[in-house]
Amino acid sequence: MATQQASNSCSFPSLTERDREWEFDVFINFRGPETRYGFTGYLHKAFCEKGIRTFMDAENLISGNKILETFDRAIESSRIGIIVFSAHYADTDFLLRELVKLLECSRRKGQFILPIFYYMDPGDVRHQRGSYEKAMAVHEERFKDEVPIWRAALRDAANLCGLHFKG
Repeated sequence: MATQQASNSCSFPSLTERDREWEFDVFINFRGPETRYGFTGYLHKAFCEKGIRTFMDAENLISGNKILETFDRAIESSRIGIIVFSAHYADTDFLLRELVKLLECSRRKGQFILPIFYYMDPGDVRHQRGSYEKAMAVHEERFKDEVPIWRAALRDAANLCGLHFKG
């Protein structure tokens, strides 16, 4: 099971019985090269400073864990999913798989999903225009059966009420 590493500066409040079903308050789904050392990194730091238990990929991976299983468990055990849509978010099949899992957990378990459009127009995500159109065309070659599921997930997530970050 993914756990906070000792090097993480987050301090956690004591849990009530109801909170024990959630290992994390927030799961952040984002494309690292675009936002890790900027927006998403600052968001994670702010959450940690407030005692909000946050799963953010490399911060929470333990050597030897199977990555897909670790992420699936973290998504399942997070109260809130934050999706940071950036220009090249859809380039990575791993993020699209996480997106599908987040939306599934939202429907099945009532988890709250908050999309953040980081220098992105929600319409480009919803209709897969621009860089999203190019990414999905590339994915068609390798992941033909999954692409329709990913397209639907992008549409569904972009239709949720979210936040726009334009700098």
